[in-house]
Amino acid sequence: MSSSPSRPIHVLRALADAVPALLLAAMFLCFIIQVFMRYVMNSPVGWTVEVCVIAWLWILLWGQSVSAEERDEIRFDILYGSVSSEVRRWFRIVFSVLLVGIYAWSLPALWDFVTFMKIQETSYLDIPFSWVYSVAIIFSVATILRYLWIFWGAARGTNTGLDAEDDLVRKDFKE
Repeated sequence: MSSSPSRPIHVLRALADAVPALLLAAMFLCFIIQVFMRYVMNSPVGWTVEVCVIAWLWILLWGQSVSAEERDEIRFDILYGSVSSEVRRWFRIVFSVLLVGIYAWSLPALWDFVTFMKIQETSYLDIPFSWVYSVAIIFSVATILRYLWIFWGAARGTNTGLDAEDDLVRKDFKE
């Protein structure tokens, strides 16, 4: 059996990765519309700023929780790369437990906040804030699942993608 993901997984991954790209394109388009309306038509529109703020929020939270891979995450590489593979495995175990605990503990309060925000809408587009902030729930749940997976792999001693020395060196700096 092959260890590479199946075709449906590749399609889902591509769709998940397309979300931030589409949102960034929408931000750029809104920026162009705003510049045109303000400086050419002398009639600025406010909805473009609203779209940009919402898109940026979704890009950040969706991108980090759904699109980013573990190797893309920020860590203290000097410390992480200088210890043995076994110590790195324990780092993953400890920090996975901490992060899952923090996100799971805060999830009910986050849910209450997001569902409460249905009473208010955005100024120009009348989008309920519960829709705007729903990405925070996606972020929390995806992060919990990701770190449960990292914990499971580290606890079993299997490779989670960061054991090889090549994985510790940023691909941007490789020759």
